[in-house]
Amino acid sequence: MAGMLLVSAAGLAAGSAFNGRWDIRVTGDTSRAWWMELQDVGTPAARGSFVSDFWGDLNRIDEMLVGDGELKFGFHHQENGQEIHDIYSARLEGGKLIGTARTEGSPKPPVNWVGVRAPAIGEKDDGSWRAGQPVVLFNHKDMAGWRSLTPDKPFGWSVEDSLLKATGRASNLVSEQKFWNFELHVEFRLPERSNSGIGLRSRYEVQILEDYGRLPNSHGNGAVYSRILPSENASKPAGEWQTYDIRLVGRHVTVVLNGKKVIDNGLIEGLTSIANDPDEGLPGALTLQGDHGPVDFREVVLTPLLNK
Repeated sequence: MAGMLLVSAAGLAAGSAFNGRWDIRVTGDTSRAWWMELQDVGTPAARGSFVSDFWGDLNRIDEMLVGDGELKFGFHHQENGQEIHDIYSARLEGGKLIGTARTEGSPKPPVNWVGVRAPAIGEKDDGSWRAGQPVVLFNHKDMAGWRSLTPDKPFGWSVEDSLLKATGRASNLVSEQKFWNFELHVEFRLPERSNSGIGLRSRYEVQILEDYGRLPNSHGNGAVYSRILPSENASKPAGEWQTYDIRLVGRHVTVVLNGKKVIDNGLIEGLTSIANDPDEGLPGALTLQGDHGPVDFREVVLTPLLNK
């Protein structure tokens, strides 16, 4: 892959077919989905963004090459003091990207993936939506209506004293019901240095983080993870109950954290690293993250929004 930053002459004409936003399904793995945006492929200005190669971020593609109808791109990053080079390749077949991913020098076989063009979603939060019948997703007695995202791993959730509790080494929970546009009320509590999240339609994470007193950032409490920065840090100290009131219409999200509006009708451009369902044009489940740290949930109530 040496010299990938240089664009091959053969790729100048064909590269533009790869441009656009792509929703990616990892073959044989229903627990994760990826997202990619490519621009000016096949020119010296080629660039792209990818979710998620390392650390769950919206990663900028380091290197890109098109030749003989194949797109190749890659990333360099450090893990445990070692340089990691991840290499992706794909071809267009029937309008889809058919690709592989591998780590240079790794004995593991390549991961296969399929990308489809992300749909345009034109719905706006324009006053034309009305509240439907609220759906209580946590009944305070058991985990009816939820399933483990990774049933082959330790479950790590329980209901105690009418609270939904994760140990911090739990599988993510996914609601059995799927939803489109909605308002969501969640009450949660974190110990010190803990971390969780809420996956809207199992695609877009609103971060939950114990970060009281810190500067707001795109990975902090109230953020749409790695995509939308909250306007302020409205977090409460560790151990206190906190509330989210989240409104999602199309790709537009409003986030109220502890009574303060920290995202006002923000545009979500694509999937975040919590995503396990890449079909952006269809209703999706709610995901509760349980594998990043202990967390308690007291209320999870979702109200569908209906067009008048």
